[in-house]
Formats: sequence, C-alpha cells, structure tokens
Amino acid sequence: MTTLDLAQITLRELNSRLQGIAAGSNERDFLVANPEGAHSIAVGLTQPIRVTVDGHTGFYCGGMNQQAEILVKGHVGPGVGENMMSGRIHVTGNASQGAGATGQGGLLVVEGSASSRCGISMKGINIVVGGSVGHMSAFMAQSGALVVCGDAGSSLGDSIYEARLYVAGSVESLGSDCVEKEMTQHHKEKLARLLDQAGIKADAKRFRRYGSARKLYNFHVDNADAY
Repeated sequence: MTTLDLAQITLRELNSRLQGIAAGSNERDFLVANPEGAHSIAVGLTQPIRVTVDGHTGFYCGGMNQQAEILVKGHVGPGVGENMMSGRIHVTGNASQGAGATGQGGLLVVEGSASSRCGISMKGINIVVGGSVGHMSAFMAQSGALVVCGDAGSSLGDSIYEARLYVAGSVESLGSDCVEKEMTQHHKEKLARLLDQAGIKADAKRFRRYGSARKLYNFHVDNADAY
C-alpha cells in the first residue's frame, strides 16, 4: 500500500497522483493520511484502484468517481460521491447534506446517518444508509435506489421519477407525487442483495417501499394544484 500524506503534500498533488494511475499499473492500494477535513479528496478517479482515507473529509469526497473503491474511515462533508459514475464509496461515519447527489452509477454506503437531500437528483446510483436521512432526500430522484435503515425526514421523494426508495423506520412526510407502494417478494429479494452488497446487516422484510405516483410526468389540469 502506498501512503500519501496530506501533511507533506498538497491536495492538488494528491489528486494528480491518484488520477494519473495508468491502466495496468501494479499500484492499486493507497492510504491517504492526515486528511484533516480537506475538501475534494480523491475526486475524478478513473481506474479500479482502492483508496483508504484515514480520517474525516470535507466537501465532495470521491466526486465524479469512476471504478475506484474509496473507503473513508470517518465522517464526510457535503456532496460525497457527487456525480459518481461507477465504483464504490464506503463511509464508516456520517455524511452531511447532498450525499450521492446526481450520481449516475456505482454504490455509496454510509454506515451512519446522512443529512438533508441525500440522493438528490440521483440518476442510477445505489445509496445505502445504515442510519437515518434528513429532509428532501431523493428529491427529483430519477433512477437507482435509496435504502434507509433508519428514519427519513420530511418531503421524502419529492417530485420523484423512477427511483426506488426503501425505508425501515418512520417517514416524517412524503413529497409531491411520492407514494407508498407494495413491497413484493421480488422487491424484498432485490433489497436483500443490495444490503448484502453494501455490507449492512438489516432485515429486508422490515422495509417499506416508496416510489412515484406518476402524476407529475406531464401537465394535467386536474393536477394543477400539485405543481
């Protein structure tokens, strides 16, 4: 494992090093030491490398990730995994607002809780939260899945499209066009596989499923008050 110490190199040098890994390189495991809450750690990675961040990070950790596997041993600031395309980001602590925002693929795991707007405008990413999420989570979520093992704040799934939402605990309120849906055996099996992939121990049978009522796709005068 190669250690990159942010007490000795700059953030720009760190990211340039990780982004510059050539395809087929034998270097595959990296440890980022002394992150000290720095912003934009391990962003824009395009190779299937493994990066362990030993401590807390600031904004946009792992943003635009492609293929890389990123483990954060601590808490993360706003926008972790923002616009990630593929790969995996695993946070052992809590995440601030906007976790997985606009994510188009890959898996984001937060062992703790996530703040407001978790999964906002998600476009294919799978997000598994071991704790709870804040208000307006999955706002305008288009595809992918948001799994919440705890509770969800107000306006869950507001203006949702075709993303799948699973919540084990209570939901303060649902947003516009978001409704509870039947949790079939098929959904339970898919959820169980996703929980297993995330390494989160939870019983899929305890979850409820939410999704779009599909009334906001096109303007209809009878639904004018909902817009």
